[in-house]
Amino acid sequence: MFSNSASAQAARLMSEFATRTGLCPLARDQQRYLWTDAFAVCNFLELFQRTHDEKYRRYATQLIDKVHQVLGRYRNDDIRSGWISGFDEETGLGHPTAGGLRIGKPQPERDASEPFDERLEWDRDGQYFHYLTKWMHALCQAAFVTSNAAYARWAVELGEAAFGGFARRSHSGAVIGVYWKMSTDLSRPLVPTMGLHDALDGFISFRQAQHAGKMLANGGATGLSTAMESLSLLCQHGSWTTDDPLGLGGLLFDACRLCQLPVEERFNDVRLLEELIDACRNGLMAFLVGRHLSRPASYRLAFRELGLAIGLRALPIIADAITKYGSGLGSWPALRRTVDLLLPYESFSEKIVSFWMPHAQHHDASWQAHQDINDVMLATALMPDMFLSVGKRDVLSVP
Repeated sequence: MFSNSASAQAARLMSEFATRTGLCPLARDQQRYLWTDAFAVCNFLELFQRTHDEKYRRYATQLIDKVHQVLGRYRNDDIRSGWISGFDEETGLGHPTAGGLRIGKPQPERDASEPFDERLEWDRDGQYFHYLTKWMHALCQAAFVTSNAAYARWAVELGEAAFGGFARRSHSGAVIGVYWKMSTDLSRPLVPTMGLHDALDGFISFRQAQHAGKMLANGGATGLSTAMESLSLLCQHGSWTTDDPLGLGGLLFDACRLCQLPVEERFNDVRLLEELIDACRNGLMAFLVGRHLSRPASYRLAFRELGLAIGLRALPIIADAITKYGSGLGSWPALRRTVDLLLPYESFSEKIVSFWMPHAQHHDASWQAHQDINDVMLATALMPDMFLSVGKRDVLSVP
């Protein structure tokens, strides 16, 4: 069934995840986590593409439904109930992302009267902007694989909710930032600072959702134009460099998506891509100089390094995209030279995966502390094609 051991290992990880989290057999009551589930949807879709086994397509669509049913509604221990959007049951089923989606943290969100505690905040629920953009990506990929335009529409509606709730505005109404964490109902910021890449994630994810909506809805408008214009302004001359492995992997992921989307000169895509690639190179050099990959496992977090491993697998895709489109854009040759300097570092992806694979196989304590996210992101690193794609990629014909 599988062409290589990487696919077989990923299939084992995802099958265990499906059983452990209530997808197989399908459980009524489930605890979902938005970040992990976004990667999981892409993994199940990739396994479906590779094997033609309908069970993986079913896992992907069931997971989407469960995420919406669980994280699109208030928690069971909340005095509020129903859809976060405030819609009635029937309308909510048709627009499950219109109010955003909860993170899925174990503790309820901080009450408005409670003081801020940074340590406790990590375990408290609410909404994260960068989790919503990951879910938008998963919905867009599901839309193309299943030819179901509803997923693209829900991605757009999620983008509209995210922008409406997270945009930080001046007294004049201009968007001057993006809040990092909001309350479940998007009425108040829980962490008012802006993430380093949140505006960038939003800009590219909204572009992707617009693209999916146009491709699958016969050119229909998406309603994200104003949001994209505002986020584009926030992205001008941004400072993107980071040596955090998960952040660096996310930056490579964003660059990979940007170079696969239709080029729009009004957004100055070439300049933005050049800035991203330069930041990736600077950040990667800083990360490697720090010799983080030489430290014992007890000083490292698998899922953060696996995020980098996934991002590094994007380098050949970026190089191919630049070669394909570069002839029409005069400044791309310089960009290609920078990418060529980065390409040899793709091998560090295999180094990271090889380090963590025995921990996953032996289920040691450092792995089990974050097993779901570790397993799912390891599976993505083993077969990253769907996650790193934008739009149609040899999509199977599905009845």
